[in-house]
Amino acid sequence: MADREDFRPEDVLFDANLQEFAHKVGLICGLESNGKMSTSAAYDQIKKLWKDLRRSKKGLRIGKPSE
Repeated sequence: MADREDFRPEDVLFDANLQEFAHKVGLICGLESNGKMSTSAAYDQIKKLWKDLRRSKKGLRIGKPSE
């Protein structure tokens, strides 16, 4: 992880997106575990969330050197 002085606003935004992803995955897993959602539907929703997170990372240029 970067030093505190190396944080960019993009890093903070991506961290929020990552936390939201984790929260939603947890909810979906709970629904699936309790029989409220099929395994297939849970997989599809998590896959969509993952794609959204990857798109966010790419759009925020996370992991790329600052210019």
